[in-house]
Amino acid sequence: MKKLILLIFLFINVTCFGQQYSQKWSDINYAGDNQGFHNLDIYLPKVIKDKYPVVVYIYGSAWYSNNSKGADMNTVGAALLDAGFAVVTPNHRSSGDAKFPAQIHDIKAVTRFIRGKSADYKFDTTFIGISGSSSGGHLASLAGTTNNVKNYTVGSVTMNIEGDLGKYTQYSSSVDAVCDWFGPIDFFKMENCNTYKSGNSPESDIIGGPLPSNLDKLRLLGPITYIDPTDPPFLIFHGSSDNVVPSCQSQFFNTALKNAGVESEYILVQNGQHGPGVNNVQTNLQKMVTFFQNARETVVTSIYETAHNSSALIVISENSTVDLSTLSIGKIEKYELADMSGRMVHSGSSTGNHIYLGGLNNGIYILSLYTSNGEKLVQRVASWR
Repeated sequence: MKKLILLIFLFINVTCFGQQYSQKWSDINYAGDNQGFHNLDIYLPKVIKDKYPVVVYIYGSAWYSNNSKGADMNTVGAALLDAGFAVVTPNHRSSGDAKFPAQIHDIKAVTRFIRGKSADYKFDTTFIGISGSSSGGHLASLAGTTNNVKNYTVGSVTMNIEGDLGKYTQYSSSVDAVCDWFGPIDFFKMENCNTYKSGNSPESDIIGGPLPSNLDKLRLLGPITYIDPTDPPFLIFHGSSDNVVPSCQSQFFNTALKNAGVESEYILVQNGQHGPGVNNVQTNLQKMVTFFQNARETVVTSIYETAHNSSALIVISENSTVDLSTLSIGKIEKYELADMSGRMVHSGSSTGNHIYLGGLNNGIYILSLYTSNGEKLVQRVASWR
């Protein structure tokens, strides 16, 4: 019955969304497998621009739904679109389709897809934020705390967290900021805020067995397990009257993030429930928007300062042709340009002392120059347009 009520609620939430966008793509498969649970929708804001910063939004379903990507577009999605963010809403595999870590593999594949297809959908991948509600908040938070985590071991269990789903595995799956709406975070404190749930639960369904005999897997399911100082900033909302996910989950999460030196803000919404009174309140939606705007500004400022304050840097602005004549190196035979995740984005032969590096997103890159006599010079390149 709880699953039925949840799915009815999701259907109503999807169908109430009016047109808040200038362009929409529906049912784009991000994994290349023609499976509906690997489809996503893309919405662009009404204000027309060449490209847009991106926020991924993940629906809640206790991981039981694999096709609810339109949920909350009339609240969270609409607020993000109005603020100028492209919104990407993906499906992911349910616990009935596959067991964890399949669900985080899906979300990381979505982020890589965004980077790989940025030119096709007007994405400015200088900034990719992520958000979600309930189990979607769990996956969004897990994406944030596992930035740059490929494999992780707890006890006797090692899991591949990154996965290799889709065609864009050469791209990074990292995110720049996370807004978590009342997601479960530490499954060892779900029952009365001090232990794991007994009996059957969404957690036991997603890890594939009883919790007492799968404690290492349960630890790997929790975003709190992976926190380290390199994590992106977090904004966390939770209702004080939530009777599905206790608000102590967000309190514990916020404390753990801050103890690790991660920027985090926790907003306890008085009398808020598990959704109602929390993620449909304009004040909270505006706080989310401001959070993502500030996080994006921090990222952009960091790129700008690196580009303009480093003497060991080649800066590309309006002119995409790089003059190499000032470098102390012989005749350049070939070059390779990689982004900070190591993905090759340009390569070729030089024409005299010039190379052309057009079509780059704003960001920092690594340029390797090779001469005919075997020398190699490595330079950082900042693209700022």
